[in-house]
Amino acid sequence: MAISKEKKQEIIAQYARKEGDTGSPEVQIAVLT
Repeated sequence: MAISKEKKQEIIAQYARKEGDTGSPEVQIAVLT
């Protein structure tokens, strides 16, 4: 299931540890689920 770019950015912003964080486990799991 693909998600829109906007939704992905929203998820990243919600779970990121700091600005621009896309690699932390929390972000990766949130994006994939």
